[in-house]
Amino acid sequence: MDLRKLKVITEPDLTAAVRNGFEEVQVSENALLTLSAHDYLRSSGLKLFHESTLAQESHAKAAAFSADTNLPFTHHPLLYSPEALDIKEEIIRVGHKLWERQYVDGSGGNISVRLSEQYVICTPALCSKDDLTMDDFTLVDMEGNRVAGTKPPSSEILLHTEIYKAVSQAQAVIHCHPPHAMAFAITGTIPPGCLIPEHEVFVGSVAFAPYETSGTAEFAKAVLPYVRSHNMILLQNHGIVGWADTLKHAQWSVEVIDTYCRTFILASHLNAPLTPIPEQKMQDLLDIRKKLGLPDPRYGIKD
Repeated sequence: MDLRKLKVITEPDLTAAVRNGFEEVQVSENALLTLSAHDYLRSSGLKLFHESTLAQESHAKAAAFSADTNLPFTHHPLLYSPEALDIKEEIIRVGHKLWERQYVDGSGGNISVRLSEQYVICTPALCSKDDLTMDDFTLVDMEGNRVAGTKPPSSEILLHTEIYKAVSQAQAVIHCHPPHAMAFAITGTIPPGCLIPEHEVFVGSVAFAPYETSGTAEFAKAVLPYVRSHNMILLQNHGIVGWADTLKHAQWSVEVIDTYCRTFILASHLNAPLTPIPEQKMQDLLDIRKKLGLPDPRYGIKD
């Protein structure tokens, strides 16, 4: 159980870990334990690991991994760092959510998170997002080259690294194929805006990138004219790609755009005019979006 965010560890924190079936807890290097917490540790048999110990174990594991000459790539300690472990766990959760919502099928879609200025953790090629494990992930540099990991990275990793290089705010990227947004992508149309507040705040103005063959450098560069002023882009005949400051926010944007497209499609069958959000209220939503640090080409446009 990970308690590294707590500065003071109390007995109830430890009893909760045992109650939930944990035999070990992880705490930060400078965490303080109350006297009752110390007593409980002695009586319960619960094991406690400080962050510095975890880091040493991670590096030892990395060194042992690197010594295996049968592996095609030298292991990088970053892939076993506490930060990387947290990222991989979150990608697994998000991958499962995307699969449950039918935003990915087969081995489609890919997810990445920026680990540092130089490195990105990404999902592997030919792997269902519902089947991801902690051993599946690959560490790549900003040119898409595999640095560590036993599996090759997604064939579309260049799409991710081009976004990271172009947008400093981008910390996570998701590419997937949600069916209602795909309906717009294969018809070459962009869903109209100014209809649902959540879409205006989290997704905003949607861009449309022309078709290029998946996995190529041309495919990756197709988003560059749009990615600095949009955080969500329709890929012609291919799906969507979105970036955000966190993986959770990128996931939210994916959910919001597909729900928005589905709602618009349903509303279009009601034989009634669509009611846009009033202009002044739209400005309020754009102000919220701007405070969140999200780009939008409509900033400063009064009409």
